[in-house]
Amino acid sequence: MIDLKVPPVGESITEVTLIKWLKSNGDYVNRDEALCEFESEKATFELNAEKAGILSTIAKEGDILQIGDLACRIDETAIKLEETETVKTSAPIEKQDLPIINVAEQEVKATPVAQAIMADKHLNPIEINGSGTLGKILKNDVLNAVVVTEKKEDEKDTTDAPPNRISRNENMSNLRKTISRRLVEAKNTTAMLTTFNEVDMTAILDIRKQYKDKFKEVHGIGLGFMSFFTKACCTALLEWKSVNAYLDGETIIHHEYCDISIAVSAPKGLVVPVIRNAETLAMHQIEQKIAELAKKARENKLSPVEMSGGTFTITNGGVFGSLLSTPIINIPQSAILGMHKIQERPVVINGKIEIRQMMYLALSYDHRIIDGRESVSFLVRVKELLENPSYLLFGEDPVMKLLGL
Repeated sequence: MIDLKVPPVGESITEVTLIKWLKSNGDYVNRDEALCEFESEKATFELNAEKAGILSTIAKEGDILQIGDLACRIDETAIKLEETETVKTSAPIEKQDLPIINVAEQEVKATPVAQAIMADKHLNPIEINGSGTLGKILKNDVLNAVVVTEKKEDEKDTTDAPPNRISRNENMSNLRKTISRRLVEAKNTTAMLTTFNEVDMTAILDIRKQYKDKFKEVHGIGLGFMSFFTKACCTALLEWKSVNAYLDGETIIHHEYCDISIAVSAPKGLVVPVIRNAETLAMHQIEQKIAELAKKARENKLSPVEMSGGTFTITNGGVFGSLLSTPIINIPQSAILGMHKIQERPVVINGKIEIRQMMYLALSYDHRIIDGRESVSFLVRVKELLENPSYLLFGEDPVMKLLGL
């Protein structure tokens, strides 16, 4: 018999919640087969069978377990039954011919007056208890049934009945507890401010319209907006380094790389998986990584490693229709960029009013290490790069780069 215990999943994690059993008690499981799902304060992970055998579950769904607690056992000496043997031991039970009683065909005795009233009121004699000899239905029996039926109908038609006021209690998951704690901590421990700008998305939309089919044909992935924003943020972060730094006590830790956290809405709450060294990746590589992480998030398969260590976060409230918001910093990071809904708005271009596809941008930042000049300049740089996507190749106007100006 093998004991399977809750494995360690991170230095700061001491307990997990057993979300659900993927196998039932008494099932035969194969080696490395997933047995159950645990949820920690950072991610969801599976417990796999170390050997093949019969499963004996110990913990129950919803139990909070400490690291090292016993979750289940596997009897590796058990032999898997062949399907043929299973069929022999579970032969189908032969059908038994049971008498079928049709109630409607049974004779129900009633007086002529009672029968007339029942026919007029469309009452089923089976549903009326007769008070006469041998259960015979009398006139008063039917009249009483009419009163009861009309009372029930009146109750159904009551328009001033109170609305549905059902309440239910639900325990917060470990992930939701962590999200709550970190959001409150971010508000209480940082000097958070938000600066806003808007970006003309026309050029990016034109590129996507022109090249999206070819892009998918060549790379096998769709061309979205996040790759443009990730590339623009990486360029700006390497220029405005304080936005890519964070505080550790009284020490400012700078990063010469860009690990971009992408906020993803998962079934159990908001998660922020990380794209490592995003500054070195091509557009299609960024899109592929985002798709991979988003899929894992939807399936609750993200590991703690994939959700830790980011240096800057991008969140897109526009996918839900948000026009403008103030995102909260993902501590210990010092800044977060909020994308929003793309909307047609009139703007002045070279002295003329034109309708353009506009998006509001919001940069929330920790004023303890990022000054106003740096935060605003960072956001203006992101805007410039997005409105001129060719700048993403060289970080500046390609013609100016060519001419050395």
